[in-house]
Amino acid sequence: MAGEAAAQFNLHDAKTNPPRITERVEHGEETVVSRAGSPAAEGIAIRRTTRIGRGSLRGPLDLTANWDSDEVNDEVARCFGLSG
Repeated sequence: MAGEAAAQFNLHDAKTNPPRITERVEHGEETVVSRAGSPAAEGIAIRRTTRIGRGSLRGPLDLTANWDSDEVNDEVARCFGLSG
């Protein structure tokens, strides 16, 4: 779908037709929901994975010694756009 414009939906359409919009996203189509003409949300398909065990944290969890340090927390915040 590279190079094609994203399908645009206004907020009313998104609220009244979520299955139709979700189906388009699931098929790889880029979608944008706008409020008063300004983009407010983007639809992105989730890549599905096959899990071989029950629970997403099956087995031992290996944490480094500095897993909760200020530096690691700042890096995570930057990844989520929560700090400057």
